[in-house]
Amino acid sequence: MPSASEPATASRAGRNLPAAIASGVGLGVVVLVSLFTVKALFGLVVIVALVVASREFIQAFANKDIRVARTPVYAASVGLPALAYVWGSTVQIAAFGIAVITVLIWRIRKGTDGYVKDVTASIFIMAYLPFMAGFLMLTLSAGNGPQRVLTFILLTVSNDIGGYVAGVLFGRHPIAAHISPKKSWEGFAGSLILQMAVGALAFAYLLHAPWWQGVIASVVLAVTATGGDFAESAIKRDLGVKDMGSFLPGHGGMMDRMDSLIPNAFASWVLFTLFLGSGIA
Repeated sequence: MPSASEPATASRAGRNLPAAIASGVGLGVVVLVSLFTVKALFGLVVIVALVVASREFIQAFANKDIRVARTPVYAASVGLPALAYVWGSTVQIAAFGIAVITVLIWRIRKGTDGYVKDVTASIFIMAYLPFMAGFLMLTLSAGNGPQRVLTFILLTVSNDIGGYVAGVLFGRHPIAAHISPKKSWEGFAGSLILQMAVGALAFAYLLHAPWWQGVIASVVLAVTATGGDFAESAIKRDLGVKDMGSFLPGHGGMMDRMDSLIPNAFASWVLFTLFLGSGIA
């Protein structure tokens, strides 16, 4: 039973469940409508999410007196995914290199005090968010890109749902209590089981690929998604924040929703390319 200081709608896992469901469904509708109408529209949704998440990082770093090179970071958040979608991975990598050089030069204007930490934080944001998200845009650019992206979303969401339900019902043994006390081995098992079932069905019926490839992809993405969750928890603990923002009711900030999506964007692109080919004519 929640204490007097806790909202009545707070779940055992610490979320305002009705708000989380409502915002999750709303976000899902936006994603699906854009994904299966105009590919570029989905890309715009991704870019907006990246700009919001980058802003959350910039504000969180500012609390630690770290001054991110905002203009290059925002430019990368828009440019890297767009370039990856239009011209592919080679241009994406080249653009990231240009972005790094730009940050190195841009930050010099403010002197040498704090230069290393400011530049490091700026490059970290660009590598962690727009560069990694660029692989999702590479996935989208395939002939059956919407189906691949939908499979990526289904696997990542089933990881969260399976882990949440199993963790709430059976969670007893934390994986790393000092980083994320609510993440349990039982929850991870729930993530893995549900994700393997969803993966087998998605590969068979959405991608017309062998079901066992979906099982392998599910195991890999369960690991990368969980790793992303822990990485985000470690970042927030280091920066001294509970949530990265309040953009999504019940979830926190945009970055709190993207923690498992970001590493899975890269991992799923690798797996789709390995199993299905690039899909680009």
